[in-house]
Amino acid sequence: MTVTSHSDKNKTLTIVVEGKFDFQSHLEFRESYENSNDHYDKYIVDLSKASSIDSSALGMLLLLRDFTGGKNSIEIIHADNDIARILEISNFESLFALKETV
Repeated sequence: MTVTSHSDKNKTLTIVVEGKFDFQSHLEFRESYENSNDHYDKYIVDLSKASSIDSSALGMLLLLRDFTGGKNSIEIIHADNDIARILEISNFESLFALKETV
């Protein structure tokens, strides 16, 4: 499990989750967006390298949503079919922009 982040000049922060997205990644995930002095207009969570997701990861996504102030500023991209299904069952498409599922 690894969480990395990078920003661009368009005020977008992209957070990439690799491996299992679970409780073990909570500190890295939170630090990826909380420890920056910059303010971002858009946040992207890239799950293209994530192998699985659990309920604690869903909670981390909700904490990111609280941190950013809402749905319009967060996109979840490149979720595989299994992860996309979990997000759909959890009704996350009403809370986040889900795009580019694999």
